[in-house]
Amino acid sequence: MMLAVPVPAAAQAEWLAVEQARPYAITGKSGAELYASIGEHGPKAGIGRVIAHTTFKLTWTRKYEPQPDKSCKLTVARPKLIITYTLPKPSTQLPPATKVSWESFITGVETHERWHGETIKHMVKAIEAYSLGLTAADDPECSKIRVVLTKRLGELSGYQRQQGRDFDKVEMGQGGNIQQLILKLVNGP
Repeated sequence: MMLAVPVPAAAQAEWLAVEQARPYAITGKSGAELYASIGEHGPKAGIGRVIAHTTFKLTWTRKYEPQPDKSCKLTVARPKLIITYTLPKPSTQLPPATKVSWESFITGVETHERWHGETIKHMVKAIEAYSLGLTAADDPECSKIRVVLTKRLGELSGYQRQQGRDFDKVEMGQGGNIQQLILKLVNGP
């Protein structure tokens, strides 16, 4: 029998994600030139280049403890999460009007990427809540518990990825926020 024990809020709050921005250089004096440079220098994702993207590195410190009743209990599940936002950054000073357009654009793009970061943090909290105190009966070698944990981690990870795809579909779709940001940048000064 598997049992998930609720984790006190204090235990869940002991870690903080490290969030970092990794800029990549673009050039141009107008919004259209900046956007063209993004197309040439943006990070590769899937089959092409994107404006920005969010990646993460997640590692865990876990302690599995065999119990006197031959069960196994996960007594430590501490995450270390590093979220990296890759964002465009002009490599030279922009003309004042273009700078205003750029600031509006990059603020919107960064807000979009930080939403992805929040879903990653929520996923890690869900993993932690499920993991800490997880017990597997008749598991003195602590091997069954790992199979159960791995299965649930895959489900939680899949859910987070689907949230991201659904969000991007709306944000980047016809009339979506990202499309509007691009149009304002390209059609602006």
